[in-house]
Amino acid sequence: MGERGGRNAAQSARVVHAVVKSDERRDALLDKLAAYVLAEGLSASSLRPLAQAAGISDRMLLYYFTDKAAVIAATLDRIAQQMMTLMDARAASGRLAPATLQKHLLGIVLDDEFWPYMRVWLEVASLASRDDAFYRPIAEQIGRAFLAWGMAQIDGPTEAAREADAARLLVTIEGMVMVKSFGLDAVCLKAL
Repeated sequence: MGERGGRNAAQSARVVHAVVKSDERRDALLDKLAAYVLAEGLSASSLRPLAQAAGISDRMLLYYFTDKAAVIAATLDRIAQQMMTLMDARAASGRLAPATLQKHLLGIVLDDEFWPYMRVWLEVASLASRDDAFYRPIAEQIGRAFLAWGMAQIDGPTEAAREADAARLLVTIEGMVMVKSFGLDAVCLKAL
């Protein structure tokens, strides 16, 4: 390999290293952005406060993401990943009867550790309910992930029965999350 080939290889290695560092930095930023949105909500998530939470300027934030929509989409994706990780960590060891799974899942989603995720979910759902073209597909994706999680956890005689029970579980739990959001936690517990 000649001198020129050696320089090109070294230059390529630096570029790859820079891309990896950039990806690692973006990943670390997403954790900070997710923490901010979980604490403050989407309504407080304009570019400047998001950038401040990430410890960078708003211009630098746009270096890592093309625009505010990309920042929010990536942040919500990170939040959804974190939420599903928390749910998976608390999954039952086997399939449960629908009523048992409902109590188990309610214990997860109404827990103080999990509640920030539910608050963000309620904001996304509210925006999606207005046919917001940005939030509607995000809400659908999260809702389908909840449904799939329930389907994987629920016991039933057939797949069709599990699908129906998982759908009932989803709408029941979502209703309970809404009821908790306006301070009627005790009503949720009486409904079980």
